[in-house]
Amino acid sequence: MGFTSHDIVVLIAMIIYFAVILTVGFIYARRSNKSSENYFLGGRGVGPWLTALSAEASDMSGWLLMGLPGVAYFMGASEAMWTGIGLAAGTYLNWKFVATRLRKYSEKAGNAITVPEFFSNRFHDQKHILSTLAALITLIFFSIYVGSCFVTCGKLFSTLFGFDYAIMMIIGAAIVFLYTFLGGYLSVVTTDFIQGTLMFFALIAIFIGSVAMAGGVDNVVAFLGNIDGFLNPTALTTPVLDAEGMQVVADGMPLFGDAEEYGVLTIISCLAWGLGYFGMPHVLVRFMGIRKPAEIKKSRIIATVWVLVSLACAICIGLVGRAAIPDAFASQSAAENIFVVLTQMILPGFICGIVVCGILAASMSSASSYLLIVGSSVATDIFKGVFKRDATDRQVMIVARIALCAVFIFGILISLDEDSSIFNIVSYAWAGFGASFGPLMLLSLYWKRTNLPGAIAGMVVGAVGVVVWHNWISPLGGVFGIYELLPCFILSLIVIVVVSLLTAAPSKEIVEEFDTYRDIDIEN
Repeated sequence: MGFTSHDIVVLIAMIIYFAVILTVGFIYARRSNKSSENYFLGGRGVGPWLTALSAEASDMSGWLLMGLPGVAYFMGASEAMWTGIGLAAGTYLNWKFVATRLRKYSEKAGNAITVPEFFSNRFHDQKHILSTLAALITLIFFSIYVGSCFVTCGKLFSTLFGFDYAIMMIIGAAIVFLYTFLGGYLSVVTTDFIQGTLMFFALIAIFIGSVAMAGGVDNVVAFLGNIDGFLNPTALTTPVLDAEGMQVVADGMPLFGDAEEYGVLTIISCLAWGLGYFGMPHVLVRFMGIRKPAEIKKSRIIATVWVLVSLACAICIGLVGRAAIPDAFASQSAAENIFVVLTQMILPGFICGIVVCGILAASMSSASSYLLIVGSSVATDIFKGVFKRDATDRQVMIVARIALCAVFIFGILISLDEDSSIFNIVSYAWAGFGASFGPLMLLSLYWKRTNLPGAIAGMVVGAVGVVVWHNWISPLGGVFGIYELLPCFILSLIVIVVVSLLTAAPSKEIVEEFDTYRDIDIEN
């Protein structure tokens, strides 16, 4: 296909962006490679702004700019809105109840630099059973997560320029891999700060521009009000689909049937997304790496404001997009391109390129975090923790980079399907982490009676439960159709408590460590 002058300018802006990101990786490469703690956790010296924006940018990923607007565009306000509320609440509660305690306890518990290592040290697991399980769960679910980020890269370039999806997905993935491979944690959090800032202003700009494009708020509300249930938080819009699953369009207007009831159980299912935060390694590791526990309050405020504004804008972009270009997308997977298309229509070339980089920012910040955590888990928790306990820092970092390569290749393989839904991929991995790590993290920080058998049992039940529920129980429908995170989170919590009470109490050393960890850095 031929390039227009607009396309060339957009591409130039994106190349400049890529150059900046890779430069950051090279800058931090030397400093990050001084030690494994520097490479994986930045030496616990990251400030509140970088910590906050890095946590949220890596958390939201391309899902925020593509997956969530796509759901709102295709299905209406209800699912996107309740999911957003759950995520906003979960973000705040995680910063409020987990961040400070984890920062202190991870240092007290053998200066743990990964979440699996923290769990192992917390329960004095000499055989490293817990950290190995946690590392394997991290490897499985983050490989899926990485795939969702690569899908974002492929869809973006395919929509913008008509390039081949698979080729562009691989190129985008390679750039993420390169700066993560080189620069480690410091590279990731610094680029996350840049990317989080870019995502924030990109969302605001496109929201305002799309409202103007659609003729103002009154026109948008009037148009969407004519679609049964589209703006109703307790109803689910039902697009009329043809035999191939594509929405039917007549006279330039998409067709909708009668809206379905969006009941209390479904709303609870969406709100349950917030529970996932207590078990997200890429967010939790930010808490562990902040400079001082006293700076977490500032980070919490920054993170909460960022999330509230960004989620609201992302949902509204999907809703307003349906009014602005009602027949542009015939499936939810295709509708995930609404942000890209609106950006092309609203903004001039160079600014369009910068804003579109917000999508790259989202997917790249997340993928880099996922890759780094997988590398640290495999190298620190499996290689050093199980197979070679006297491994040097250099050996640990070599194994970490080998793991990065493996996950990079696996992520590409599961992303080759252009019709993959980012929202659906993320929801599965999110449930896996939330149910396997979340209950254990909360009880590790708040209940001293939690012991190693309970921790192992709860983690296994949470992870296996998500796979079983998602694949065999949820398809039964009805009450079983609830998002798998909620029942599996509750089940894991119960199992940890019951098994801990039925087995031997923690040792005196573990109890003393629990009783004193919160005193760390109180003077700061």
